Amino acid sequence: MNLSGWIARAGVLWNENKGPQSPWGGGKGGNDGGDAGKGGGNGDSGGPRNPWAFPPEGKRPGRASVTSLDDFLKRARKGGGGGGGGGFPAGVPGKPVILAGLAILALLWIAFTSFHVIAPEQRGVVALFGKYSRTLDPGIGITLPAPIQSVKKIDVQAIRTEDFPATTGENLMLTQDQNIVDLAYSVRWDIQNPEDFVFQIANPGQTVRATAESAMRAAVAGVTLNEAIGPGRTVIEARVQQATQAILDEYNSGIRIQGVAIRNASAPGAVDEAFKQVTAAQQEAEGARNQARAYAQQIIALAQGEAAQFDKIYEQYKLAPEVTRRRLYYETMESVLAKSNKTIVEAQGVTPYLPLPTPRGGTVQPQVQQQAQQGQQPGGAQ
Repeated sequence: MNLSGWIARAGVLWNENKGPQSPWGGGKGGNDGGDAGKGGGNGDSGGPRNPWAFPPEGKRPGRASVTSLDDFLKRARKGGGGGGGGGFPAGVPGKPVILAGLAILALLWIAFTSFHVIAPEQRGVVALFGKYSRTLDPGIGITLPAPIQSVKKIDVQAIRTEDFPATTGENLMLTQDQNIVDLAYSVRWDIQNPEDFVFQIANPGQTVRATAESAMRAAVAGVTLNEAIGPGRTVIEARVQQATQAILDEYNSGIRIQGVAIRNASAPGAVDEAFKQVTAAQQEAEGARNQARAYAQQIIALAQGEAAQFDKIYEQYKLAPEVTRRRLYYETMESVLAKSNKTIVEAQGVTPYLPLPTPRGGTVQPQVQQQAQQGQQPGGAQ
């Protein structure tokens, strides 16, 4: 800016008279022009006076100061007093320069708000004056500049996870048998419909949390404590996922539940030791039942094998009853006598009592074999 021009305008404000005079004011009387060149130190001597000091007594500004300010404003509007053209003070750009700057800013605003880069995992939801208009696919999308149209980029591939409880602590729930269980679980979800996700619900995360917690409490209330902390977890997870998805679909939320996972299900800390003992007893009882089932299956299999063998022998007996009967007798006697200590003697010509030592591992004498072949029973056995 032209510094000398602004200094000249500032001097007008301190001018006490309407007529032209020195920028530092004049002395007494009307001979300002003659006294301006003198070197007096104050206003009374006729020399230049300090512009920041009060004027001499009786010389305070009146209507003249107001007139000087009006004159300065008029000159500023008209471009007088050393100012530049176009109605602006000296050094200030003119209208063409300002208009050009505004045009450049408008072009930049249009460029930045009309062209949108959509990543492969994103979708761009376009709103026309706040109302849904269309959805941009991955790539470069073009819209009207803001605030006519606005674009919100939504990541449709990211998996969000909601943990329950959100912080460390207990998450107590009531079961069907009036017991309390401490349940920690997580819910995974993503965005299926970006238009509904943006315009149908205000707080998606809070909505998912409230819906999932309500569904979990309803599912736990329908099972016993043993089912909640034992084999019933899979059933509970499936029920919660189905119920949560159904509620969110009624809201038109555009959210899809990927899965529900129960991380921990246990009794509250105050009774945890007692529940551990109960759990150990239940596991021991289950182990005993498994052993009983295994033994029963073994006995049943053995009985079924013996029955099948008997059926085969009966088929042979129907074909030759006498031979089969004798064979069974021989096989039975052989199996019985093979396990006992025995002494066999003939009845004729033999002393009835013979003190013999008890044999061990004895075998059937040849006479016994001969009598067995003849169909006679042995004479005696001990």
